Amino acid sequence: MLAALTTPGAPAPDPQDAAAADPYGEDLQLALYLLYELHYRGFAGVAGDREWDPALMPLRRALEDRFLTALRADVPAGRSTDETFGELLVESPDHRGSVSYHLEHEGELWQLREYAMLRSLYHLKEADPHAWVIPRLRGRAKAAMVAIEYDEFGAGRAERVHARLFADLMADLDLDTAYGHYLPAAPADVLATVNLMTLFGLHRALRGALVGHFACVEVTSSPGSRRLAAAMRRTGAGGAAERFYTEHVEADAVHEQVVRREVVGGLLADEPHLEADVAFGADATVFLEDRLAARLLDTWRHGRSALRPT
Repeated sequence: MLAALTTPGAPAPDPQDAAAADPYGEDLQLALYLLYELHYRGFAGVAGDREWDPALMPLRRALEDRFLTALRADVPAGRSTDETFGELLVESPDHRGSVSYHLEHEGELWQLREYAMLRSLYHLKEADPHAWVIPRLRGRAKAAMVAIEYDEFGAGRAERVHARLFADLMADLDLDTAYGHYLPAAPADVLATVNLMTLFGLHRALRGALVGHFACVEVTSSPGSRRLAAAMRRTGAGGAAERFYTEHVEADAVHEQVVRREVVGGLLADEPHLEADVAFGADATVFLEDRLAARLLDTWRHGRSALRPT
Protein backbone atom coordinates (compact mmCIF):
# COMPACT_ATOMS: atom_id res chain seq x y z
CA MET A 1 0.00 0.00 0.00
CA LEU A 2 2.81 2.42 0.90
CA ALA A 3 4.58 1.66 -2.37
CA ALA A 4 1.40 2.32 -4.34
CA LEU A 5 1.00 5.71 -2.65
CA THR A 6 4.59 6.92 -2.87
CA THR A 7 6.08 5.32 -6.02
CA PRO A 8 4.80 6.53 -9.42
CA GLY A 9 3.43 3.63 -11.43
CA ALA A 10 3.53 1.14 -8.56
CA PRO A 11 0.38 -1.01 -8.57
CA ALA A 12 -1.98 -1.19 -5.63
CA PRO A 13 -2.28 -4.54 -3.84
CA ASP A 14 -4.68 -7.00 -5.45
CA PRO A 15 -8.20 -6.39 -4.02
CA GLN A 16 -8.70 -10.16 -3.89
CA ASP A 17 -6.05 -10.34 -1.16
CA ALA A 18 -8.48 -8.61 1.19
CA ALA A 19 -10.69 -11.70 1.27
CA ALA A 20 -7.98 -13.66 3.06
CA ALA A 21 -6.98 -10.91 5.50
CA ASP A 22 -7.96 -10.87 9.16
CA PRO A 23 -10.73 -8.23 9.21
CA TYR A 24 -9.44 -6.89 12.53
CA GLY A 25 -5.76 -7.52 11.82
CA GLU A 26 -2.92 -5.09 11.26
CA ASP A 27 -2.51 -5.59 7.49
CA LEU A 28 -6.13 -4.79 6.68
CA GLN A 29 -6.62 -2.06 9.27
CA LEU A 30 -3.38 -0.24 8.42
CA ALA A 31 -4.01 -0.42 4.66
CA LEU A 32 -7.53 0.91 5.19
CA TYR A 33 -6.28 3.64 7.54
CA LEU A 34 -3.75 4.82 4.93
CA LEU A 35 -6.44 5.00 2.26
CA TYR A 36 -8.83 6.80 4.58
CA GLU A 37 -6.22 9.33 5.68
CA LEU A 38 -6.17 10.63 2.10
CA HIS A 39 -9.64 12.09 2.90
CA TYR A 40 -8.27 14.01 5.89
CA ARG A 41 -4.81 15.61 5.69
CA GLY A 42 -3.03 13.13 3.45
CA PHE A 43 0.69 12.38 3.57
CA ALA A 44 3.81 14.28 2.64
CA GLY A 45 4.93 13.17 -0.80
CA VAL A 46 1.51 11.83 -1.82
CA ALA A 47 -0.39 13.96 -4.34
CA GLY A 48 -3.74 15.32 -3.19
CA ASP A 49 -5.57 13.88 -6.20
CA ARG A 50 -4.81 10.33 -5.00
CA GLU A 51 -7.80 10.75 -2.65
CA TRP A 52 -10.19 9.49 -5.33
CA ASP A 53 -7.69 7.68 -7.57
CA PRO A 54 -9.72 5.02 -9.47
CA ALA A 55 -6.75 2.64 -9.20
CA LEU A 56 -7.10 2.63 -5.39
CA MET A 57 -10.88 2.41 -5.14
CA PRO A 58 -11.24 -1.36 -5.81
CA LEU A 59 -8.84 -2.13 -2.99
CA ARG A 60 -10.55 0.27 -0.61
CA ARG A 61 -13.92 -1.25 -1.42
CA ALA A 62 -12.60 -4.79 -0.85
CA LEU A 63 -11.08 -3.83 2.50
CA GLU A 64 -14.28 -2.10 3.56
CA ASP A 65 -16.42 -5.07 2.56
CA ARG A 66 -14.22 -7.46 4.53
CA PHE A 67 -14.32 -5.23 7.62
CA LEU A 68 -18.04 -4.48 7.44
CA THR A 69 -19.01 -8.11 6.76
CA ALA A 70 -17.10 -9.21 9.85
CA LEU A 71 -18.75 -6.54 11.98
CA ARG A 72 -22.23 -7.51 10.81
CA ALA A 73 -21.45 -11.13 11.72
CA ASP A 74 -20.04 -10.28 15.16
CA VAL A 75 -22.50 -7.58 16.26
CA PRO A 76 -26.11 -8.43 17.26
CA ALA A 77 -28.53 -7.79 14.41
CA GLY A 78 -32.04 -6.37 14.37
CA ARG A 79 -31.85 -4.51 17.66
CA SER A 80 -33.95 -1.45 18.36
CA THR A 81 -32.46 1.87 19.46
CA ASP A 82 -34.35 1.51 22.76
CA GLU A 83 -32.51 -1.75 23.44
CA THR A 84 -29.12 -0.42 22.44
CA PHE A 85 -29.23 2.94 24.20
CA GLY A 86 -31.09 1.50 27.19
CA GLU A 87 -28.01 -0.64 27.86
CA LEU A 88 -25.59 2.24 27.31
CA LEU A 89 -27.42 4.48 29.77
CA VAL A 90 -26.96 1.98 32.62
CA GLU A 91 -23.35 1.74 33.75
CA SER A 92 -22.22 -1.75 34.71
CA PRO A 93 -21.11 -2.21 38.33
CA ASP A 94 -18.40 -4.56 37.02
CA HIS A 95 -15.46 -2.30 36.10
CA ARG A 96 -12.94 -5.02 35.31
CA GLY A 97 -13.14 -4.27 31.60
CA SER A 98 -13.06 -0.48 31.94
CA VAL A 99 -9.91 1.31 30.83
CA SER A 100 -10.99 4.59 32.39
CA TYR A 101 -11.70 2.89 35.75
CA HIS A 102 -8.29 1.20 35.67
CA LEU A 103 -6.53 4.47 34.88
CA GLU A 104 -8.45 6.34 37.58
CA HIS A 105 -7.63 3.88 40.37
CA GLU A 106 -4.50 1.98 39.34
CA GLY A 107 -3.07 3.60 36.26
CA GLU A 108 0.48 4.87 36.20
CA LEU A 109 1.64 7.93 34.32
CA TRP A 110 3.31 5.85 31.60
CA GLN A 111 -0.02 4.15 30.94
CA LEU A 112 -1.80 7.50 30.66
CA ARG A 113 0.87 8.60 28.19
CA GLU A 114 0.34 5.47 26.10
CA TYR A 115 -3.41 5.97 26.19
CA ALA A 116 -2.99 9.54 24.93
CA MET A 117 -0.60 8.43 22.18
CA LEU A 118 -3.07 5.88 20.87
CA ARG A 119 -6.18 8.04 21.21
CA SER A 120 -4.40 10.89 19.40
CA LEU A 121 -5.15 9.17 16.09
CA TYR A 122 -8.76 10.22 16.60
CA HIS A 123 -8.66 13.12 19.03
CA LEU A 124 -6.36 15.23 16.83
CA LYS A 125 -9.16 15.13 14.25
CA GLU A 126 -11.99 14.93 16.76
CA ALA A 127 -15.48 15.39 15.27
CA ASP A 128 -14.16 15.51 11.68
CA PRO A 129 -15.55 12.10 10.58
CA HIS A 130 -18.98 12.95 11.99
CA ALA A 131 -19.17 16.20 10.01
CA TRP A 132 -19.69 14.13 6.84
CA VAL A 133 -23.19 13.17 8.00
CA ILE A 134 -24.46 16.77 8.15
CA PRO A 135 -25.40 17.13 4.45
CA ARG A 136 -27.14 13.76 4.66
CA LEU A 137 -29.53 14.85 7.40
CA ARG A 138 -32.41 17.29 7.43
CA GLY A 139 -34.68 19.13 9.86
CA ARG A 140 -34.30 18.41 13.57
CA ALA A 141 -31.46 15.94 13.10
CA LYS A 142 -29.37 18.33 11.02
CA ALA A 143 -29.95 21.33 13.29
CA ALA A 144 -29.01 19.36 16.42
CA MET A 145 -25.99 17.73 14.79
CA VAL A 146 -24.64 21.10 13.70
CA ALA A 147 -25.18 22.49 17.21
CA ILE A 148 -23.15 19.68 18.78
CA GLU A 149 -20.41 19.87 16.15
CA TYR A 150 -20.21 23.62 16.73
CA ASP A 151 -19.27 22.88 20.33
CA GLU A 152 -16.78 20.20 19.26
CA PHE A 153 -15.07 22.74 17.01
CA GLY A 154 -14.70 25.29 19.77
CA ALA A 155 -17.86 27.39 19.28
CA GLY A 156 -15.92 29.76 17.04
CA ARG A 157 -12.79 29.92 19.24
CA ALA A 158 -9.72 28.17 17.87
CA GLU A 159 -8.21 27.64 21.31
CA ARG A 160 -11.36 25.73 22.38
CA VAL A 161 -11.44 23.29 19.45
CA HIS A 162 -11.41 19.85 21.05
CA ALA A 163 -8.54 18.68 18.84
CA ARG A 164 -6.51 21.64 20.09
CA LEU A 165 -7.41 20.82 23.70
CA PHE A 166 -6.14 17.28 23.15
CA ALA A 167 -2.89 18.60 21.72
CA ASP A 168 -2.54 20.66 24.91
CA LEU A 169 -3.12 17.48 26.91
CA MET A 170 -0.37 15.75 24.97
CA ALA A 171 2.00 18.64 25.62
CA ASP A 172 1.35 18.30 29.36
CA LEU A 173 2.30 14.64 29.07
CA ASP A 174 5.49 15.55 27.18
CA LEU A 175 4.28 13.88 23.98
CA ASP A 176 4.75 14.90 20.36
CA THR A 177 1.63 16.81 19.28
CA ALA A 178 2.17 16.41 15.51
CA TYR A 179 -0.85 15.03 13.70
CA GLY A 180 -0.44 11.29 13.05
CA HIS A 181 2.93 11.06 14.81
CA TYR A 182 1.99 7.94 16.77
CA LEU A 183 0.46 5.98 13.87
CA PRO A 184 3.43 3.53 13.76
CA ALA A 185 2.86 2.70 17.44
CA ALA A 186 -0.86 1.97 17.08
CA PRO A 187 -2.01 -1.66 17.08
CA ALA A 188 -4.84 -2.80 14.84
CA ASP A 189 -7.44 -2.57 17.61
CA VAL A 190 -6.83 1.19 17.80
CA LEU A 191 -6.89 1.64 14.02
CA ALA A 192 -10.20 -0.23 13.80
CA THR A 193 -11.95 2.23 16.15
CA VAL A 194 -10.92 5.16 13.95
CA ASN A 195 -11.56 3.35 10.66
CA LEU A 196 -15.09 2.53 11.80
CA MET A 197 -16.23 6.15 11.95
CA THR A 198 -14.53 6.99 8.65
CA LEU A 199 -16.19 4.00 6.99
CA PHE A 200 -19.58 5.16 8.22
CA GLY A 201 -18.84 8.77 7.36
CA LEU A 202 -17.79 8.25 3.74
CA HIS A 203 -20.87 6.26 2.77
CA ARG A 204 -24.27 7.93 2.58
CA ALA A 205 -25.88 4.49 2.82
CA LEU A 206 -24.34 4.17 6.30
CA ARG A 207 -25.56 7.53 7.62
CA GLY A 208 -27.75 5.79 10.19
CA ALA A 209 -24.75 3.83 11.46
CA LEU A 210 -22.68 7.02 11.76
CA VAL A 211 -25.46 8.65 13.81
CA GLY A 212 -25.49 5.54 16.00
CA HIS A 213 -21.73 5.74 16.44
CA PHE A 214 -21.89 9.43 17.33
CA ALA A 215 -24.73 8.87 19.77
CA CYS A 216 -22.88 5.99 21.44
CA VAL A 217 -19.80 8.17 21.97
CA GLU A 218 -21.80 11.06 23.41
CA VAL A 219 -23.95 8.85 25.67
CA THR A 220 -20.95 7.07 27.19
CA SER A 221 -18.49 9.99 27.28
CA SER A 222 -19.27 11.79 30.54
CA PRO A 223 -18.68 8.95 33.04
CA GLY A 224 -15.46 7.88 31.33
CA SER A 225 -14.22 11.44 31.00
CA ARG A 226 -14.86 12.06 34.70
CA ARG A 227 -12.70 9.06 35.58
CA LEU A 228 -9.95 10.09 33.17
CA ALA A 229 -9.92 13.63 34.58
CA ALA A 230 -9.46 12.08 38.03
CA ALA A 231 -6.65 9.90 36.69
CA MET A 232 -4.86 12.94 35.26
CA ARG A 233 -5.28 14.76 38.57
CA ARG A 234 -4.11 11.81 40.69
CA THR A 235 -0.95 11.30 38.64
CA GLY A 236 -0.13 15.02 38.38
CA ALA A 237 -0.33 14.94 34.61
CA GLY A 238 -0.99 18.68 34.36
CA GLY A 239 -3.76 21.23 34.12
CA ALA A 240 -4.31 20.96 30.37
CA ALA A 241 -4.38 17.17 30.56
CA GLU A 242 -7.10 17.30 33.20
CA ARG A 243 -8.96 20.12 31.41
CA PHE A 244 -9.52 18.11 28.22
CA TYR A 245 -11.57 15.51 30.07
CA THR A 246 -13.27 18.01 32.36
CA GLU A 247 -14.50 19.81 29.24
CA HIS A 248 -16.01 16.55 27.98
CA VAL A 249 -17.74 15.82 31.28
CA GLU A 250 -19.63 19.10 31.03
CA ALA A 251 -20.19 19.28 27.28
CA ASP A 252 -21.16 15.67 26.69
CA ALA A 253 -23.67 15.59 29.54
CA VAL A 254 -25.65 18.10 27.49
CA HIS A 255 -24.82 16.52 24.14
CA GLU A 256 -26.10 13.15 25.32
CA GLN A 257 -29.62 14.51 25.72
CA VAL A 258 -29.56 16.41 22.43
CA VAL A 259 -28.16 13.57 20.39
CA ARG A 260 -30.69 11.01 21.63
CA ARG A 261 -33.76 13.24 21.41
CA GLU A 262 -32.99 15.40 18.41
CA VAL A 263 -30.32 13.75 16.26
CA VAL A 264 -31.45 10.13 16.64
CA GLY A 265 -35.10 11.07 17.24
CA GLY A 266 -35.13 13.50 14.32
CA LEU A 267 -33.46 11.08 11.94
CA LEU A 268 -35.85 8.24 12.78
CA ALA A 269 -38.86 10.55 12.50
CA ASP A 270 -37.76 11.28 8.93
CA GLU A 271 -36.38 7.84 8.05
CA PRO A 272 -37.73 5.19 10.43
CA HIS A 273 -36.29 2.40 8.28
CA LEU A 274 -32.81 3.38 9.52
CA GLU A 275 -33.43 2.29 13.12
CA ALA A 276 -31.55 -0.99 12.77
CA ASP A 277 -28.62 0.88 11.20
CA VAL A 278 -28.48 3.34 14.11
CA ALA A 279 -28.45 0.46 16.58
CA PHE A 280 -25.79 -1.34 14.53
CA GLY A 281 -23.55 1.75 14.53
CA ALA A 282 -23.71 1.99 18.31
CA ASP A 283 -23.28 -1.74 18.89
CA ALA A 284 -20.32 -1.93 16.48
CA THR A 285 -18.69 0.92 18.39
CA VAL A 286 -19.07 -0.94 21.69
CA PHE A 287 -17.76 -4.16 20.12
CA LEU A 288 -14.54 -2.54 18.86
CA GLU A 289 -14.02 -0.48 22.00
CA ASP A 290 -14.35 -3.65 24.11
CA ARG A 291 -11.71 -5.36 21.96
CA LEU A 292 -9.37 -2.42 22.43
CA ALA A 293 -10.02 -2.27 26.18
CA ALA A 294 -9.22 -5.98 26.55
CA ARG A 295 -5.90 -5.50 24.76
CA LEU A 296 -4.86 -2.46 26.78
CA LEU A 297 -5.80 -3.95 30.14
CA ASP A 298 -4.17 -7.30 29.42
CA THR A 299 -0.84 -5.70 28.53
CA TRP A 300 -0.84 -3.09 31.29
CA ARG A 301 -1.80 -5.54 34.03
CA HIS A 302 1.19 -7.63 33.01
CA GLY A 303 3.47 -4.60 33.16
CA ARG A 304 3.94 -4.46 29.38
CA SER A 305 3.56 -1.64 26.88
CA ALA A 306 0.45 -1.59 24.69
CA LEU A 307 2.35 0.14 21.87
CA ARG A 308 3.55 -1.64 18.76
CA PRO A 309 7.35 -1.92 18.58
CA THR A 310 8.69 0.70 16.15
